Amino acid sequence: MAGYDDRDGKIWMDGKLVEWRDANVHILTHALHYASSVFEGERCYNGKIFKSTEHSQRLLKSGELLDMPIPYTVEEINTAKEEVLKANGLTDAYVRAVAFRGAGEEMGVASLGNPVRLAVAAWTWGAYYGDAKMKGAKLDIAKWKRPSPETIPTAAKAAGLYMICTMSKHAAQAKGCSDALFFDYRGYVAEATGANIFFVKDGEVHTPLPDAILNGITRQTVIGMLRAKGITVHERHIMPAELETFQQCWLTGTAAEVTPVGQIGDYTFEVGALTRDIANEYEALVRA
Repeated sequence: MAGYDDRDGKIWMDGKLVEWRDANVHILTHALHYASSVFEGERCYNGKIFKSTEHSQRLLKSGELLDMPIPYTVEEINTAKEEVLKANGLTDAYVRAVAFRGAGEEMGVASLGNPVRLAVAAWTWGAYYGDAKMKGAKLDIAKWKRPSPETIPTAAKAAGLYMICTMSKHAAQAKGCSDALFFDYRGYVAEATGANIFFVKDGEVHTPLPDAILNGITRQTVIGMLRAKGITVHERHIMPAELETFQQCWLTGTAAEVTPVGQIGDYTFEVGALTRDIANEYEALVRA
């Protein structure tokens, strides 16, 4: 497959569709130097983006948290995504909206004089973890910690927050793992590099409290599904020592969807009935 910079198709940039290969920015774009960028990852199923409006709302909130007001409304962003899908003839696709400070009058840390730009692209993308979606992903334990909300706006889906994710995933892949699990700055179980995490113990579900991690849209959806089934969900701080007490585990995220986990470090989990059920029910929901 061609690199992401060398494909046929259209990308929406700053209000218009441009040729994929022409969707470029200047080398002095502020975001490239200072991570002044926020983004959303979304999936389109059977021609419909799952929770498109919620994603657009979060994009605007992320921009606000980075002191980077995005000059488009939720409705305009939703329309841009639909235009991209139509222009590329896609009905099942991954959609990436990204807002960033572009090149402008300033090239220091301050950038209020630089324009905030928005782009939307879409492409076909299969299972994020490959065959792990069937047999269970294997996770490393990252050496890095998710930061405190007092050091960075952890509620934003911001590009800068993913630097340690890239490094941790590279380290995990070098060990034959699909991903890595982070602990947070206090030592609690946090999340994977691009997905939230759930555990099962004696028929009840436990998931980290999102007070220092992104409260994922898929995470919220799955919690709602579980509670609708009458399953108790505990959103709480989870200590690493508890990992050995859980029987099942799965990841959630737009890219990950619902992916079972078979191993984290030295701890193993069964790909059990509840994990399979919620994965299948999520698949049915997004394609409904």
